[in-house]
Amino acid sequence: MPSRALRLFHLGSWASRHAPAPVASAASGLAGAIAVAMAGDKRQQVERNLRRIHGRPLSRWELQRGVQATFANYARYWIESFRLPGTPPEVLDAGIAIEGWEHVEAGLERGHGVILALPHLGSWEWAGFWVAACKEVPISVVVESLEPRDVYEWFVGLRESFGMHVIPLGPRASSEVLAALRANHLVCLLSDRDISGSGIEVEFFGETTTLPAGPATLALRTGAALIPTAALYEGGHRRGIVRPALDPTRTGPFRQDVRRLTQELAHELEAFIRLAPEQWHLLQPNWPSDALAAEPA
Repeated sequence: MPSRALRLFHLGSWASRHAPAPVASAASGLAGAIAVAMAGDKRQQVERNLRRIHGRPLSRWELQRGVQATFANYARYWIESFRLPGTPPEVLDAGIAIEGWEHVEAGLERGHGVILALPHLGSWEWAGFWVAACKEVPISVVVESLEPRDVYEWFVGLRESFGMHVIPLGPRASSEVLAALRANHLVCLLSDRDISGSGIEVEFFGETTTLPAGPATLALRTGAALIPTAALYEGGHRRGIVRPALDPTRTGPFRQDVRRLTQELAHELEAFIRLAPEQWHLLQPNWPSDALAAEPA
């Protein structure tokens, strides 16, 4: 029997696909307002994120507006993702403007694959679907396993319907990613959250935390191009930004080079997020101070 969570996702997906576009667009604001009211600790996390991004104290009004916009954009991401299956390539292409795609082409010409390192920002599903359907480039995405299991399998099916190859995060992920890079494919890695807690220590928005070592490690070991990438909402359209590949030249001990590249990537991710702070959908604790703030007094 499907879990309650899966039934809710089926209902949301059905309603999003069948609603007229203006209704679906308006629904994101309503859904965001409901989410704010129910957010609890996640609302506090968004407030901390906004203070870090802006680098200054924010007034109560600024925080309230920023939090509401963040959850509205997150709702828009889901509604848009629900509506994406079956979207014709020409509609995908008309709905996004990509800057810097030549950096991806240059990486593919080298023949060692391309790692697209992204933050949880804006509309990355649209961008990934565009790569598969409009550029016809094989693309793999590494995703975190979810509970309940049927919800995770539903998400896998959704992304596979976009033409993406889904690699579950786990013991076999490394071998599957290496195989994709050897085949000169694109591999997308969300790189602004250290899920395992064993990543590389960096400075990120002025605070020390850890970010995953995988993107830098893979680039140094395989020769794959490590390219910072993001997809933002701009009004009713989307803007994809592809930055030049980070320099993988070895300069010292391997661990030192991994740290250097990861710190460079952190600065690139900061720049993306500062372009659209209210589109950063990272709702989990991401710094040691977040865990401290969540502890009972």
